[in-house]
Amino acid sequence: MSQHLLMIEDDARLAQMVSEYLGQNGFVVSHAGDGQSGLSQLEASPPELVILDLMLPDMDGLEVCRRIRALSGALAQTPVLMLTAKGDSMDRIIGLEMGADDYLPKPFEPRELLARIRAVLRRRVDGAPQGGKQLRFGTLEIDRDARTVSVAGQICDLTSYQFDLLVTLAERAGRVLTRDQIMEAVRGRELDAFDRSIDVHMGRIRAAIELDAKDPKRILTVRGVGYVFARQQD
Repeated sequence: MSQHLLMIEDDARLAQMVSEYLGQNGFVVSHAGDGQSGLSQLEASPPELVILDLMLPDMDGLEVCRRIRALSGALAQTPVLMLTAKGDSMDRIIGLEMGADDYLPKPFEPRELLARIRAVLRRRVDGAPQGGKQLRFGTLEIDRDARTVSVAGQICDLTSYQFDLLVTLAERAGRVLTRDQIMEAVRGRELDAFDRSIDVHMGRIRAAIELDAKDPKRILTVRGVGYVFARQQD
């Protein structure tokens, strides 16, 4: 069965090219030319993933991403792959901070877009490892079946990718993991030497689950190595 994607992009020619290419590879792509119509389509017919351009005529992609994450229920967890025209690292970091799961600078090769989409969707389907349903660390509870995280009963706002990163660390509590090991565990793309996207995601996770993100007690940085999830908390 074909998977449904939504592309929010004001370049109609690019959207048509992408739709045709992805259509040949098992996807059905809906297209919206601006942010508001894209949000309306998303709520009317929820897609498996949103391909979101940063530059749109009515609002920028960052605002669209923010509004998606503010939606209720499963819609807020819809994976977002952001297209950035500038390719500037700051654009990428801001996009990830707003809740995007991945990004791709323009111009791009359709094959790379396809690979990124498949990677994000694969993480969504099987990113949570097999085992017990729930992980508990003091007031922090991770439900791998429901793919939810809560602290003291309050649901935390995490993207699908951030959830997988948290599970990867929590299942290996007390073990220091390098950035490469973490990315490999969640089956994402390989890290570029100057790509700090994982640090951005860790910052978002800390903001969601820590009492004080500036003084974290759950996810600790091991300088020059990576991250470790603390065994003893709360």
